[in-house]
Amino acid sequence: MITKIFELRDKGTFIPVIAIRVKHGPASEAERYLLARAGFRSEGTHVILVRAECAGVARNASYDPYAWGGRTYPVAHLHIIANWDKLSTGDVIDIEFLLGETTAPKSSERLE
Repeated sequence: MITKIFELRDKGTFIPVIAIRVKHGPASEAERYLLARAGFRSEGTHVILVRAECAGVARNASYDPYAWGGRTYPVAHLHIIANWDKLSTGDVIDIEFLLGETTAPKSSERLE
């Protein structure tokens, strides 16, 4: 498993998220068993997206991009899955830019 942390941005929104890439392949028998029991297919790669604050929210994590509802999380989750190898910890996932609503991506709030 590989973990990255991103800054999710949308209209008036700043959400720190943790993304965990779970890839089936060479792993221990215990890992294969536990992932299968959790519902992961025996083949393939999955990205679990987790709200970093992990409190006070009905849904804090999902490996299904469509389970979130709304627009911010599904768009971000699908983008992270499709671009995992190009993204680095600390990157900004700008929903408005990804949807073509703005012409330039937001910069990180930590730089402002």
